[in-house]
Amino acid sequence: MHAITIPEPGGPEALVWAEVPDPQPGEGEVLVEVAASAVNRADIMQRQGFYDPPPGASPYLGLECSGRVAAVGPGVSGWAVGEEVCALLAGGGYAEKVVVPAGQLLPVPQGVDVKAAAALPEVVCTVWSNAFMVAHLRPGETLLVHGGSSGIGTMAIQLAKAVGARVAVTAGTGEKLERCAELGADVLINYREQDFVAEVKQATGGAGADVILDNMGAKYLDRNVQALAVNGRLAIIGMQGGRKGELNIGTLLAKRAAVSATSLRARPLEEKAAIVAAVREHVWPLFAGGHVRPVVDREMPMSEAAEGHRVVEESGHFGKVLLIAP
Repeated sequence: MHAITIPEPGGPEALVWAEVPDPQPGEGEVLVEVAASAVNRADIMQRQGFYDPPPGASPYLGLECSGRVAAVGPGVSGWAVGEEVCALLAGGGYAEKVVVPAGQLLPVPQGVDVKAAAALPEVVCTVWSNAFMVAHLRPGETLLVHGGSSGIGTMAIQLAKAVGARVAVTAGTGEKLERCAELGADVLINYREQDFVAEVKQATGGAGADVILDNMGAKYLDRNVQALAVNGRLAIIGMQGGRKGELNIGTLLAKRAAVSATSLRARPLEEKAAIVAAVREHVWPLFAGGHVRPVVDREMPMSEAAEGHRVVEESGHFGKVLLIAP
């Protein structure tokens, strides 16, 4: 088979479409013939040499994919050759075939094209596990999503609205904010021109956000705590704004607020399987009802993954950039 390889870490040009050995499914694993994968910022970090895959994971990029079951390993039940699936991966999606633990497989949702389904596993599992399983977003509460135009952001808007929450988003252009509004965002904040703390407070009558989904990390830590409501929950899922920040414990105590930080890729298999099962139970029916849909900015051949990385690095996209396998 062919896969995107990284002979030497570097810029997008470091990505090389090359012939590699076919993977073989082991105990509890399924072999998927890949239809599409998607570009995530974790892929960019790995390409640059800053984010190695967990031990035992595929060395190739790609944290999600869609396709068809090509073979079923020993000890696997409930999946058959030929079924259309999408999958949460620890790596390996930028390839023609990938081996997946059976607990991380999902059927392609009703009404979704098999290629577009590649836009779903990583973002849905990230949003559901953080905003709902950890931060317990409830109907009537306000969710602040940083990076509302990203893959994570576009899914967070839709899921929050589907459960009856109010959504505030930050984005860097008026055009992106308008598109967030089309997905259901209620409060639109241009982070280049507006103070998101002041805007959220104004929109909530001074109360603040009940839940904040943050991809920036250190840069926004203090302001995120300021923007939280009493009993608010800050869920940190990224470090685009740095690793180390100062946390005002006094403000946190006064608000009886909580800060959580999670990653998905390195979790034990049983934890990932539990998240995938929860997503299948709670989120997949929303696709059938038309309440949620994948948001795809563009598709390109997997062999041209370098261009996909350039688009995402420059934040020139809205939603997900898909890489289509041959």
